[in-house]
Amino acid sequence: MIGVGLTSNFEKDPEDSSILNKENLLEGSTIIGNPNATITIVEFGDYQCTFCYKFHDETMDRINEKYIKTGNVNFVYKDFPLNGEPSILASEASYCAQKQNKFWEYHDTLYNNWGGENTGWITESVLLGFAKEIGLNLDAFSQCLDNSEFRQKVLDNEQFGKDVGINATPSFLIFNDNELYRIVGAQPFERFKQ
Repeated sequence: MIGVGLTSNFEKDPEDSSILNKENLLEGSTIIGNPNATITIVEFGDYQCTFCYKFHDETMDRINEKYIKTGNVNFVYKDFPLNGEPSILASEASYCAQKQNKFWEYHDTLYNNWGGENTGWITESVLLGFAKEIGLNLDAFSQCLDNSEFRQKVLDNEQFGKDVGINATPSFLIFNDNELYRIVGAQPFERFKQ
């Protein structure tokens, strides 16, 4: 793991140096864990991405048990929909679930039912089925999705990722008030533990 200053490897020009900070990384995000934890992990992910699925299947539970549930770390998910429209739609659906306070349940359901990259498994009817499975109000969820209520939020998250140098999923920014570390790919738990 390579430690970098909060802006050192993101400086394209002096104006850009200010965008990579804790406030911008957390803005508009749903946080799991202690919001006042000293360490934050931000994942930039795509619900269709093979390696994002692998991370959630093999590593996330261990991070949750050891660091998030103990209050030492909080975790944020930001959309980076590399795989096009179905990925954008899945991200929109997660925020429609968030309106009913079930973002993380929906997020986990998407990864627990992962069907591959660009295989056609993400459809409105499948997303509605997941909403039913976790007990959401289906009319409100469906209306939210049909109105593309959160499309711009998803696109803004993607643009923010690009602005801070994200170009692959999953990508992680791990930081406290003094240091920032970047991890790219579905790395094992031990890499995060470092």
